[in-house]
Amino acid sequence: MVIDQPFSAAGAQTPPPRSAVTEGRATRVALTVIALLFLAVFLVLPLVIVFLQAFANGVGAYFAALTEPDAVAAIQLTLLVAAIAVPLNLAFGVAAAWAVAKFEFKGKAFLTTLIDLPFSVSPVISGLVYVLLFGSQSLLGPWLAAHGVQILFAVPGIVLATIFVTFPFVARELIPLMEEQGTADEEAALSLGASGWQTFLRVTLPNVKWGLLYGVLLCNARAMGEFGAVSVVSGHIRGLTNTMPLQVEILYNEYNFAGAFAVASLLALLALVTLIIKTILEFRYGDALSGSTGH
Repeated sequence: MVIDQPFSAAGAQTPPPRSAVTEGRATRVALTVIALLFLAVFLVLPLVIVFLQAFANGVGAYFAALTEPDAVAAIQLTLLVAAIAVPLNLAFGVAAAWAVAKFEFKGKAFLTTLIDLPFSVSPVISGLVYVLLFGSQSLLGPWLAAHGVQILFAVPGIVLATIFVTFPFVARELIPLMEEQGTADEEAALSLGASGWQTFLRVTLPNVKWGLLYGVLLCNARAMGEFGAVSVVSGHIRGLTNTMPLQVEILYNEYNFAGAFAVASLLALLALVTLIIKTILEFRYGDALSGSTGH
């Protein structure tokens, strides 16, 4: 039995479609094994070690380390800083993305560059900048001291440093997504009589809600895990200015490995929860997020 092959308009036989995969099976298997080994060694194995060390002295010692007063204070401070920094970055990110993606104005390229600034500046340097701005030897330092305002070695300094290193995340997730969507929906809403605020709440925001949530998750994960900038401005005061990453460093330097790994395991759990939610969002709303993850 002969199966007719399709012919082109010129009468020539159309060649069968070629596979996009040109590597042999052995090559594909080798690349897959290398990738899995890399992930196992540099991602899975460290996480396993963290949890094994955290529970090395038993479940009782694990929870005792987490309920120790300094650890509780570090956990509370970390949550407080994230609760302040993330909403502020959310507001800034939405406003900046809306301005960059939907409007044309002078200084647009400069604003985009400023948004990317924390990605190119070391967190330690950003923390040092706040020391130079608000330290006792700075121009503002004496005035702040005279009015009883303490920024460095206190919660305000930690919040400022965290905001600086995390503010690009929401904006950088939303800008490509909004640019891809264009302005047609907003123009249609305005032509039907909607105000600018109504257009934003009922058209723009619903169109980017999943990308917005994606950016908030990344921002929150970075806020809770930030070490460099916070280390510079915090002063490492036990029970007062130590966040969870700083508490891990102090416990580890004191050879309290069980306590250090217990707090580290809590940070790892927060990271895993963020990763799981991120994966679920990508799986269920991949098309809506594709524009925001293209950068």
